[in-house]
Amino acid sequence: MYAILDIESTGGKYNEEGIMEIAIHRFDGHQVVDKFMSLVNPEREIQPFVTKLTGINAKMLRSAPKFHEVAKRIVEITEGAVIVAHNAQFDYRILRTEFRRLGYDFQRKTLCTVDLSKKLLPDAESHSLGKLVRSLGIPMSDRHRANGDAIATLKLFKMLLDKDSGKTIVTEVIREESQGELSPTQLDIVSGLPSETGVYYMHDKDGEIIFLGKTKNAKKRVNQHFTNVGQLARKLQKETKKVSFDRTGSELVAILKEYQELKKNRPRHNHIAKNKLFSHVVNFHKNGTAHITIEITKHKYQKEQHIAFNGVPSAQSFLGRISEEFELAPSALGLDSATHHVQNGSADFTDIDDVDVYNTKVTTALEKYSISGKTVVLVDKGREIGERSFVLVKNGGLQGFGYVELNHQINNIHILESIITPMNSDENTTFIVESFLRKNNNLKVLELTTTS
Repeated sequence: MYAILDIESTGGKYNEEGIMEIAIHRFDGHQVVDKFMSLVNPEREIQPFVTKLTGINAKMLRSAPKFHEVAKRIVEITEGAVIVAHNAQFDYRILRTEFRRLGYDFQRKTLCTVDLSKKLLPDAESHSLGKLVRSLGIPMSDRHRANGDAIATLKLFKMLLDKDSGKTIVTEVIREESQGELSPTQLDIVSGLPSETGVYYMHDKDGEIIFLGKTKNAKKRVNQHFTNVGQLARKLQKETKKVSFDRTGSELVAILKEYQELKKNRPRHNHIAKNKLFSHVVNFHKNGTAHITIEITKHKYQKEQHIAFNGVPSAQSFLGRISEEFELAPSALGLDSATHHVQNGSADFTDIDDVDVYNTKVTTALEKYSISGKTVVLVDKGREIGERSFVLVKNGGLQGFGYVELNHQINNIHILESIITPMNSDENTTFIVESFLRKNNNLKVLELTTTS
């Protein structure tokens, strides 16, 4: 659990400052579950430069509650949470100073998004909050006001959690939380998970990831692990002390994220494929003929132009689909006409005798279902209302994924490249993306130019 914090202080001598505005968003790793924001009467002078920067003046604070009147609420909303702030050392020091004046020793663990961004976004031109979020395409309003800055910090922290593929942030928090405490029951774990799409991580008592997986319903999937029988289920039931979850919104992002993080984290109870995820390909090539030859082969015989499949039946099903969609004679695709009937009949379907029309249709089919050489963005639903996920492919290679809120960001490759969580591209990621394209007609695909 995290408490995203921002404080606007009066300025002044070190440890003599006071809080004049505070905002806290309690964040469980995927959504805000509570929030508190308030002006605070600091009972001391506000430095002129602070008023100029924030717009907050003494008149605005006369009727605001004093710190002792909001202290209990601050304790409650941060209880059991790690305080997250941009330049956390400053905000935490000011907060502790105010509590010390009341005779209360306020202590919480902290995470600093300045430090995290320097580690996870080392190439950023600036790590100041305003410049950093602007460069990442994160919308921001009410700059230098507590709630505006807290919301921006929250959005930045979400992005940093996405980019933290090694899960060092979550692992460290879990390790700290587990010290000297009883493990939560499996029922508590399941009840704390959402019924949403994403990737779940099962941790042992030391915070180490022992198993991870993609899911369209985290609550249901983890419950299955805890109620199933079998060797793997028994190991997970015995060793799992906590489950963390990354919402993705998009199933495609979840599949890609699972593949990448399995390779990176190599949890001890996951089976990790050593080779290709696909076994066969459909090759498209001219085999000494005028027409494009289409053939299903094992992956080791793949040609330059091909689409990958996990098995012959799925490859044949795909060819049957493009036979119907592009009105190509089944026999021209190497299919048995007797077993691959098409809904509208095939009497008028193009055969290889009509070379030009046939080649044009085959090329169009390949263009639609292959990402080879393309620069495209695949747009899907996001994690919440008003947000969309995207997967960026450049020159046929996977670049990564991210989330956007503003329409213009989708069409600007430079913004997309600056905010993506990078992913390694290989034959398996191409297979994952193309397989998903074949199965999901609702996925929005936008072609981009590298100079846009």
